[in-house]
Amino acid sequence: MEENILTKIAEKTRERVVEEKRIFPLTEVKRDAEEAASDRSREVPDFLAALKKPGLSYICEVKKASPSKGVIVEDFPYLQIAKEYEEAGASAVSVLTEPFYFQGEDRFLAEISDEIKIPALRKDFLVDEYMVYKAAALHASAVLLLCNILDDSELKAYRELAESLNMNALVEAYDEKELERALDSGAKIVGVNNRNLRTFKVDTGRSVEFRRKVPSGIVFVSESGVQTADDIRIMKKANVDAVLIGETLMRAPDKKAKLRELDS
Repeated sequence: MEENILTKIAEKTRERVVEEKRIFPLTEVKRDAEEAASDRSREVPDFLAALKKPGLSYICEVKKASPSKGVIVEDFPYLQIAKEYEEAGASAVSVLTEPFYFQGEDRFLAEISDEIKIPALRKDFLVDEYMVYKAAALHASAVLLLCNILDDSELKAYRELAESLNMNALVEAYDEKELERALDSGAKIVGVNNRNLRTFKVDTGRSVEFRRKVPSGIVFVSESGVQTADDIRIMKKANVDAVLIGETLMRAPDKKAKLRELDS
């Protein structure tokens, strides 16, 4: 039986949160998050509005490594990469902050959020309200919530907390049951992962199949495995609202040219 890497990552994340709370208590993170949310001098870009614009929206990922591929790029000028995405016409960026399996850091998100004008999604494995507050404190525009590692009450509570802090929540599902749970949680943005997070096999047909099951008023995001212009054409034909692209862009020497090629 193949190892469930998602379970391992979630367990490691819970350990990480315990340590983070010891160093930087919840009361302090909560204060910073609420200050960031109420700071009228700094407008947080609206992730939901960015994805609702006409046409297919691109969420471009800033990611150094992954559990399935290891280190994707040795040279990782994360701020420059995010700016390239913005200049290329990306609707939003997704920034990995998980340190052990993706070599992410909170500072990547903080610096990127403060330098670009498009929304930044905190891509991590949220297992505690602490991480929602932390995302707001880091000036994220949105957080990722995984049905696979959160129960129904957590999905709803963390989404509502994110929205109270001027962020949106991308609620990710893998199978039909998880999709129903995402919709029942009140999600305004639903993502379907084309990659099986247990085996890491990819099937982009999943997005086409599940798009039909999501009401048109809810933003639908296809995540992982989108690699070619043909893949993009399939997503457009299926009326997918947005695609999240990571490795394909991270490996491209010229990210602007690659995004143009995909959208051709």
